Amino acid sequence: MTSTLQPAAAPRAKRRPGRWLALCVLVLAVLLVAVDATVLGLATPYLSEDLEPSGTQLLWIGDVYSFVIAGLLVSMGSLGDRIGRKRILLVGATAFGLISVLNAYASTPEMMIMARALLGVAGATLMPATLALIRNLFHDPRERSVAVGIWGAAASAGTAVGPITGGFLLEHFWWGSVFLINVPVMVVLVLVGIRTLPESRNPDPGPWDLNSVVLSLVGMVGIVYAVKEAAAHGFAWPALATGVLGVAALYGFVRRQLSLPVPLLDMRLFRSRGFSGAVLADLLTVLGMSGLVFFLSQFLQLVQGRRPFEAGLAELPAAVGAVAAGLAAGAAARRFSVRAVVSAGLAAVGLALAALTVVDRTTGYPLIGAALLVVGVGAGLSFTVTADVILSSVPKDQAGAASAVSETAYELGAALGIALLGSIVTGVYRGFTGPAGTPAAAHESLGGAVEAASAMPPEPGRALLSSAREAFVDGLTLATGVGAAVLLATAVAAWFLLRGQRLGDS
Repeated sequence: MTSTLQPAAAPRAKRRPGRWLALCVLVLAVLLVAVDATVLGLATPYLSEDLEPSGTQLLWIGDVYSFVIAGLLVSMGSLGDRIGRKRILLVGATAFGLISVLNAYASTPEMMIMARALLGVAGATLMPATLALIRNLFHDPRERSVAVGIWGAAASAGTAVGPITGGFLLEHFWWGSVFLINVPVMVVLVLVGIRTLPESRNPDPGPWDLNSVVLSLVGMVGIVYAVKEAAAHGFAWPALATGVLGVAALYGFVRRQLSLPVPLLDMRLFRSRGFSGAVLADLLTVLGMSGLVFFLSQFLQLVQGRRPFEAGLAELPAAVGAVAAGLAAGAAARRFSVRAVVSAGLAAVGLALAALTVVDRTTGYPLIGAALLVVGVGAGLSFTVTADVILSSVPKDQAGAASAVSETAYELGAALGIALLGSIVTGVYRGFTGPAGTPAAAHESLGGAVEAASAMPPEPGRALLSSAREAFVDGLTLATGVGAAVLLATAVAAWFLLRGQRLGDS
């Protein structure tokens, strides 16, 4: 059955001159957000040594960026539909560059937390605007599929560029340099974007409902925070109370959208099986991959002893596979089918994760590199096609809000995956038996064990490191196995949910 949300057939629109140059500007924004999402992990040890944050403050430094982005994506996507996607992109990009300087020169943990939160506000304006502008730049479905593939490839490349660039900078400069790289990119983006990007907005947007914005922010932040707290500290009453508050706020948000004549987010979008299936596939895919993505750098550095730059290079095959697959995904979906390409991609990721359950401390790089390549290919196929489905399922006037839903699913999946699969890794790791005199901090994290071992006599220090690394690998392989099961189940679900879904040909 054809979705009622599909726009009526229209004559082929005239192709906008300069659209590919405009796409290059959008790619810069995507690269920047992707790099910033991965580069902080490498810088955390150096930042901790300089700012000396408490354990709670360190968690907030790492998490507040994703909390704010997850809470504001829908609101900022809808705001772009109202005031103009070009305007919100350029304002957000300028703010992102300026706030990056504040991050680089933060002198206290409190200042760093505030700077990361502000960076999240700016970041929330960028991703929905880039995808929505693609929807309005490329009216030809085949060209749009290529553009979405390039967009997705840039996001994948950014996840690899982040660790590599970050590793290089950290080996030669101080930790603030990983934020300052944002500034020249943003300058180019803004100057070129002013001249090349077209303005687009919803011609009849209605008011921007502040109550809906607050409910969305409280709901998303509450749920993400509750899941992370429960995974780290168990189901204590603060986590439960925050989770209940988040669920209640999201329930209120949905009810309010259904009652408003012009809602912040049109809930009727979810009546489209293709739209809902694509969003759900994205959420579960990111959830299943999060254990590997989050802990792989620690495995490569703290277990196998690679330097930051070398560890970044080791993760490159995933990005290479994602870039190549993303560029070919649209053509593959038209030749075979949407559900075949998405399901095959997800199954490939699941099988690659299953292969990684056999790794140990001495596993050679060929197995790891090959598995990462397959993960990248599978993810590139799936994410590119689902993004195209989401854009194609809605009128272009609602492209910002629809894109924001897609990005919110990604952020929520990452938060849930890190919390749930991270709790598996942490739970297994904490149970290791160390030699006499092992400090409690060694059981909190592998980094803590490495630091503790360096302060112990050689023999017990080596014993501590051996036990800790063995426990970490056991936890990682178990979490990777759970992720593989999630991906394979998602592949089956996508096969049914995306039945009959097609990408347009003209």
